Amino acid sequence: METEKTAQKKTLDINLAIIFGITLMAVLGVSSITPVFPQMMRELNLTDKQVALLITVFTLPGAVLTPFLGIAADRFGRKRILLPSLLLFGVAGGACGFARDYTVLLLLRFLQGIGGAALGSLNTTIIGDLYEGLQRVRTMGLNASVLSIGTAFYPLIGGGLATIAWYYPFLLPWLAVPLCLVVLKYLKNPEPKNNQALGSYLRSAWQAVKTREVLGVFISGILIFIILYGSYLTYFSIFLGKIFAASPFMIGLIMFSTSISTAAFSSQLHKINSRFNKKNLLMLGFAGYAASFFLIPFIPQIWLFFIPTILLGAVQGLNI
Repeated sequence: METEKTAQKKTLDINLAIIFGITLMAVLGVSSITPVFPQMMRELNLTDKQVALLITVFTLPGAVLTPFLGIAADRFGRKRILLPSLLLFGVAGGACGFARDYTVLLLLRFLQGIGGAALGSLNTTIIGDLYEGLQRVRTMGLNASVLSIGTAFYPLIGGGLATIAWYYPFLLPWLAVPLCLVVLKYLKNPEPKNNQALGSYLRSAWQAVKTREVLGVFISGILIFIILYGSYLTYFSIFLGKIFAASPFMIGLIMFSTSISTAAFSSQLHKINSRFNKKNLLMLGFAGYAASFFLIPFIPQIWLFFIPTILLGAVQGLNI
């Protein structure tokens, strides 16, 4: 007969698997489609800027809506925000695979971005709800590993699917629909009871983040976001396609090396942090970004791109 302790552990294990699924959805929207950009440009007769907008319209809702969705999740409950977010992400994102008109594709990507805006923050929030102390730290680490695995393999998967047809990687978000049903039935999360007024909530949040150190971290995060989503995830694949005529799978393989390098360095971060000053590590990380992007225009052969991409992944692992 199942004891109460065994049943509780089983519930936590199911919850953890669901959290990992949400994390994998959160990083799906960009990394799975970037290897296909050069092929899309040829098939739909798009310019560099038009392709870049597919990233912009997806990430913009997250930049604007995430704080408000976090407040809503605190006031109304995690699942009430998570379920419609997953459903919109999956339906709108999967519909991109059937769009052949650029304007329709932009609209669907924007709707998908609205759905994805809450996913990257709610998964870690739910971890905080379910776990405490050392177990919370370990779970956060496991979730970070899952995120690294997703960002590593999605370019490979997207590049492989694109060898069949350019629009196949856009079908992957449909996986969020069955995940939505799993969340509805199986996620057992203690919902918060927060009746704090919105104005008071925002004032207390501002008090927590307005220190110079925290603002510095936020600014660093914004710069890293621009570097990754602007220069790397958007234009690097276009560069490889235009200059070296790289296939989607080859682009995915090169970008795969970045994520593997990030995962490797992130896993050793506790050892690195114990030996070196964190501020110096952050400065080293930004210097590494500059060095990796400086090397790219001078690379003569495509296989040599593994040098700057592995370096980029290493410094990203430090900055995380």
